[in-house]
Amino acid sequence: MSRFLRALDERNPPHSDRRWIFVPEDQLSDDIGPISRTDPREIGIILIESHWKAARRPYHKQKLALLWSNLRHFAIEQASRGVSVRYLTTTRSFQATLAPLIAKLGSVTVMEPAERELRADLDPLVRTGGVIVLPHEGWLTTREQFIRGAGEGSPWRMDAFYRFVRKDTGILMDGDIPVGGRFSYDVLNRGRWAGDPPAPKPLSFPIDEITAEVGELIDRYFSCHPGEMDLSTIPATDKDALRLWHWAKRECLPHFGPFEDAMSVGSRGLFHTRLSSVINLHRLLPRQTVTETAALNIPLASKEGFIRQILGWREFVRHVHRETDGFRQLPAGCPPVAPTPGDAGYASWRATPWPPSKAKDELDGGARPSYLTAHAPLPSAYWGAKSGLACLDRVVADVWAEGYSHHITRLMVLSNLATLLDVSPRELTDWFWVAYTDAFDWVVEPNVLAMGTYAVGDLMTTKPYVSGAAYIAKMSDYCKTCQFNPNTNCPITSMYWAFLARHASLLNNNVRMRLPLRALERRAPNQRMHDAQVFAAVQGMLQAGKPIDYDGVRIPLG
Repeated sequence: MSRFLRALDERNPPHSDRRWIFVPEDQLSDDIGPISRTDPREIGIILIESHWKAARRPYHKQKLALLWSNLRHFAIEQASRGVSVRYLTTTRSFQATLAPLIAKLGSVTVMEPAERELRADLDPLVRTGGVIVLPHEGWLTTREQFIRGAGEGSPWRMDAFYRFVRKDTGILMDGDIPVGGRFSYDVLNRGRWAGDPPAPKPLSFPIDEITAEVGELIDRYFSCHPGEMDLSTIPATDKDALRLWHWAKRECLPHFGPFEDAMSVGSRGLFHTRLSSVINLHRLLPRQTVTETAALNIPLASKEGFIRQILGWREFVRHVHRETDGFRQLPAGCPPVAPTPGDAGYASWRATPWPPSKAKDELDGGARPSYLTAHAPLPSAYWGAKSGLACLDRVVADVWAEGYSHHITRLMVLSNLATLLDVSPRELTDWFWVAYTDAFDWVVEPNVLAMGTYAVGDLMTTKPYVSGAAYIAKMSDYCKTCQFNPNTNCPITSMYWAFLARHASLLNNNVRMRLPLRALERRAPNQRMHDAQVFAAVQGMLQAGKPIDYDGVRIPLG
């Protein structure tokens, strides 16, 4: 018997005379849902450690370790308080795993899973009454609030939704007026970090025998998965999550606002809280973070900036994902849908196919919209091959080291460069899904398909978020160690102008793109030809798995 199962068996009450609840891995809290208000002696919970799910995509080892260590610790925590726990380890789908148990126990209840993929898997059991779905109580807003705030039909805008929710909830409000006189302090939160104040050192956590055993399991059976695994950085218990929150309030939030958009080789996260993974698992409740942040004695720009991420953007993207059925239903029609999950470029990196799950299922691999008609494969530089661009190589290394980088590196380095290279939005989305510990379909698809690559047009964002080298140089110190100079010869700038030229016909009617497109018109024909040549050279080198060579993009102008 494994160390975990022995520990669970020692604490687990009898299974008889219980009302059974299936608890997905994104609901690991006894402060929400029926288990929060029912006598523990009356209920039992079903937890599923799905090796089938892990095999569907090449998930980062750190992601698997985070999920399973939290799932196992949650099982022990609940058994310790008197809840009966059925912990199932399976190589089958959730539906196939639950069906025989339902036949034995009768129907089970579940709060609606956040993941569309899991909802689709459970749907046959829901339709036959075997699974009874209750509202997910971890969310902070309802569909009604979304419709009232953002509108019944697209385009949807986060700022309108966020303003409505602030007024509707009274959070950071003084009557009808926002505290401080404005709803957003985003324009103040664009400082460049030069080392002062010092960035906090990330927390480490004790590795108990439960977490250690998860690491051994992954090393033994999931060694083909990518990424490094560091168990000491995993908040695995409810106490770990609370400790991380206290650290975030003390060390990060006071300085979060001004440096929210900054990037540096000196710190992967700067003053970002690193809470997204535990919040998405509900080890830490979103409501708690918003309420306690609103009460902190910290600068208003930092306070509002953090609350906007949780109450605004996080809630907004999940509503958009739900309303569009994971971008399968769009105003312009239904985009193609991948029949199976993509490998996010794994095969080209490893030169061997990703081993698919042997268990059969009818789940697809996600919508494939591409408003800008981008279809190029993801370069192996996203898997660790050197690109020759210091910014990209640094951020990619950070991601494979710990399954994390903060939101501006995701948007303005990883997504920006992939968009400038006309990379397939679906393949980039799949890469984010497997590479980040906090990525699930409801959050990663809106962030990458919609915001990062503009693959659904102006459905929920007003413009493509692309830039040349100037932005990266302004907001980071990455350029100091690069072979290219952002002011003279960085190919990212030429790639930016080439992107605008290629897609001008699709962007001409976008009000927010008028200034850059006018600037494009002022570029001389020889400059525009040079831009196109640089783009072709860079794309060719990266697609070949080679770093960008300085001489290779040193194309004479004129």
